[in-house]
Amino acid sequence: MRPLDVDNRMDVSARFADFAHREAYGNSERYDTWCRAIAADNDICAQIATLPPNKQQPNLVLAATRYLGVPEVPPEQFLEWLRETWDDVRHEVLARSTQTNEPGRTAAILPLLAQIEGPIALIEVGASAGLCLYPDRYSHVYDDTVRIDPASGPSTVVTRCTTAGGVPIPSALPEIVSRSGVDLNPLDVAADDDMRWLHALIWPGQTERDERLDAAAAIARAEPPTIVRGDLNEQIDALVDAVPDGVTAVVQHTAVLAYLDMAGRDRFYGQMARLAARWISFEGRGVFPQIDATIPESTQHDENRFVLALDGQAQAFATAHGQRLHWL
Repeated sequence: MRPLDVDNRMDVSARFADFAHREAYGNSERYDTWCRAIAADNDICAQIATLPPNKQQPNLVLAATRYLGVPEVPPEQFLEWLRETWDDVRHEVLARSTQTNEPGRTAAILPLLAQIEGPIALIEVGASAGLCLYPDRYSHVYDDTVRIDPASGPSTVVTRCTTAGGVPIPSALPEIVSRSGVDLNPLDVAADDDMRWLHALIWPGQTERDERLDAAAAIARAEPPTIVRGDLNEQIDALVDAVPDGVTAVVQHTAVLAYLDMAGRDRFYGQMARLAARWISFEGRGVFPQIDATIPESTQHDENRFVLALDGQAQAFATAHGQRLHWL
């Protein structure tokens, strides 16, 4: 292991402490306590700091432990397991990427998608296994009172979202006639190892998400999307150009562009301004300063950290997995 300076180690500690406080707290007690334990352990932080910066994400490190079968144990035992298994954890972290494919995010996207005139060709960049390409095949429940089902009847996949600020909840689901996407490493819901990784990305204690993932995967296996392997900035032109006349191209992405550098994000923003497609963005604040600039000043301090935007204009704040939506 290469020598580390204190600042580098503390960067890792701060990152895991922040993840515990802002993301895991109230959502996964196990991840909350594990991340706090990592943040307080200089040796573990030093190990994690040997990883490339883009591989030090808490979600990725923790998912690798889940993939390798970490037991759900108290923090002290977790740290002991992590020390003993570090070489294997490091191998998985370096070989994989964070490809959380949460169907629940479609609940946040749906109010925007339903406003767009169809029929729709839905295109996703950073599509993972493509499970967010089926909002019309899922049932959606808002505020435990409003339920929207597919025309064929209730779905085996049910999303749940609480709302604030007058969300324009649709009365019907959009007509989607094609589903396509691009990913650097597309996952296949028919492959056991890919499904194992997708389940590893779900946080401990979130059994509803595990069940929803399996149900969504079954839908995707029955009607597979077309996902090409490649760089999103290189492939998006061709995907939009392939949409036939009379069909509205809609490009969407959820928590993906943060993994590009600023030059890559700016390039994508420019392409979306130029292409003949509608654009739904679901990204953390700071990913697109151009979109953040459209957030009303009075709502800048909302606790939800993701910004939902249509055609480059902020429309709502949301939580990472679509559980809450606050309309601007």
